[in-house]
Amino acid sequence: MVGGYPAVCQVATIAGRRPCPSLPDGWPPQPPERQRTSLNGVTEQTTPTVPTEPTEPTGPTEPSVQTEPTVPPVPPVPPEPTKPSNPGALLAEAGKKSGLLWIDIPGDRAWPAWHAWLDGTAYVVTGPGEQHLPALPADLAVTFKSKDTGGRLVTVPAHASVLTPDDESWEAATAALKASRLNSPAGDTVARWAAEATVYALIPSGDALEGPGSYSDGSGAAQPVPTTATTANWHPWHLKGRPKWRRGTRR
Repeated sequence: MVGGYPAVCQVATIAGRRPCPSLPDGWPPQPPERQRTSLNGVTEQTTPTVPTEPTEPTGPTEPSVQTEPTVPPVPPVPPEPTKPSNPGALLAEAGKKSGLLWIDIPGDRAWPAWHAWLDGTAYVVTGPGEQHLPALPADLAVTFKSKDTGGRLVTVPAHASVLTPDDESWEAATAALKASRLNSPAGDTVARWAAEATVYALIPSGDALEGPGSYSDGSGAAQPVPTTATTANWHPWHLKGRPKWRRGTRR
């Protein structure tokens, strides 16, 4: 204790801090002045200096780092779709195993048709008593479906031509079509085709437009074909009426 106050309070107060509250006026006392006589006989008064707290040494300042302007990221380029490595083998497999294809007519919709595959050519028949197809243009696209999944397998451009009884491939083509025809009516089917129907030969040409690894992102969904068919009464007739628990439902 110094003068009634702890020594630590005195030191802290001198250093500029005041941890001790309610210090009296004039505290801390100033150190007494000292007299010093110089060599020429002149007396000087000096006041001792109060030591200050040592400051922490500061290290060398780091040089400012100049940052390069940021460059906006370049969007990734989507890879180009790969085409089937061997579309001929894929076509042969799809044509033999699947009996249905889609004929995509430019400016029109895709028409499903059953066909017969023979020597790299798909043959279709249309006419009275047969499947309905419009007149096919010379250049179109043909899509073969997968027998396993039922979805599209490969799409290729094709050249369509009308087959007549005078052509060399008439007998072989009509024989293959007759073998694939289900529920054929009685009579000479080939003669009826020659008189009333039209047989087309669809010959694939060029690289595949779509195939495994190069399918388009579109779903391929199409609007239903307009038709005059309708259902007047959606619920069938039931003896003694429909059960109460099923009335007003479509089960």
